[in-house]
Amino acid sequence: MNRAFVVVALTSCMACASRSEPVAAARTAPPPPATHTEPPAPPATPVGPVIPDTPAGKLLRAWLDVFNSGDEARMSAFGAQHQVPVDPAFRKMTGGFDLVAIEKSEPLALRFVVREKAGPTTAVGWLTLKAADPTALDSFQLLAIPPGLTAADMDKPLDAATRARVIDALVGKLNELYVFPEVAKKMEQALRDHQKQGAYDAVGESRAFARLLTDQLRAVSHDLHLRVEFTPNVVPDREPEPTAADKDRMRAELERRNCGFEKAERLDGNIGYIKLDMFADAEICGPKATAAFGALGAVDAVIIDLRDNGGGQPEMVAFVSSYLFAKRTHLNDIYARKENKTTQYWTKPEAPGTKLAKQPVFVLTSKRTFSGAEEFAYNLKNLKRATLVGETTGGGAHPTMGARLDEHFMIGVPFARAINPITKTNWEGTGVAPDVAVAADQALDTAKKLAAERLAAKKPAGRK
Repeated sequence: MNRAFVVVALTSCMACASRSEPVAAARTAPPPPATHTEPPAPPATPVGPVIPDTPAGKLLRAWLDVFNSGDEARMSAFGAQHQVPVDPAFRKMTGGFDLVAIEKSEPLALRFVVREKAGPTTAVGWLTLKAADPTALDSFQLLAIPPGLTAADMDKPLDAATRARVIDALVGKLNELYVFPEVAKKMEQALRDHQKQGAYDAVGESRAFARLLTDQLRAVSHDLHLRVEFTPNVVPDREPEPTAADKDRMRAELERRNCGFEKAERLDGNIGYIKLDMFADAEICGPKATAAFGALGAVDAVIIDLRDNGGGQPEMVAFVSSYLFAKRTHLNDIYARKENKTTQYWTKPEAPGTKLAKQPVFVLTSKRTFSGAEEFAYNLKNLKRATLVGETTGGGAHPTMGARLDEHFMIGVPFARAINPITKTNWEGTGVAPDVAVAADQALDTAKKLAAERLAAKKPAGRK
């Protein structure tokens, strides 16, 4: 899964006040007052890097300002307008960012380095605007710099042999793993056509090459989970099993983020509100879900906010859903192509704690709602268990696995697809449409109003 970084030391020139000394025992007019003026102050000098006054620089400055403000309303509005990551949970985790360096600047592109305010982590970012519309974001990426590496290590020069080797490996992995074999063949043909036309010959940086390949694959597949990535660390031949230390670090990180449960509170009108920003490991985070629903108590309706939720594990989707159903309910199936195997996902009636099986449910969505968060919304919508309020979601329904292409390149390849037991299809490429369409920043107020109206309509005549 960040502002005002230019700190300018302003100095002002202050002239000393005129000082006149009286002349003792003199009847003559005193001499003109002596005037002492301080030497002029040196010109103001910037402290730290200067953000260029370019379209890309202006967007970076605005992003930093909004992210560092910690104002969730501003962050939500900015993210909706520019599709730039301004996740409030990420803001709390990092404490904001200080700008360390502008490493490369072009009118429509920047490479920059930032450091967390709340910790020692340094990250390098890439920001690119669209050539056809210099106010519109084309891509934005922010990556933590691993220990022992520098910002310069986060990209590498690229030669023709590496380009050819990566493309060959990419074609092989697509044909082996991609969920739709016929689409894999189409992507292979497109890559070979681009290769013959010399489309890659002038690409001299690894990260730009990965981004270009991703764009070309998505142009054929329309699959937003599909991506090629460059990594500064050497990609192992096989993904190693996580060590005990790895698991401890993962658990600590999830605990630090409260497993994505940003808020669990009771609003006016006895309406429960849960803001959930990820569906994390159910084994670790199941108790957080139990606590969140327990914190609501005996509410009359519940709003679940997924506007900043980018997805996660289907097991956690099922576990959270369990608090909204009285009986065991079939939610979703996932079909894996290579194994030719279908896995079913059901609610868990044995989940401990407070259940809200009869209360009206409202789910908030945005364009940023993606993957597992879309599954949650899609499941509840088709089971007629919730009213969706907000924007059509991102449109990613294919579970993804990582596969090695080369020492520094890998592919995130969708190897399976969701199959809803009711619709027999999924939301890939289309997103999940809301029942009540409003701008994302208006979704909460709209849902509160809808919930209040629903509850008022249920009250017996004469009751207040």
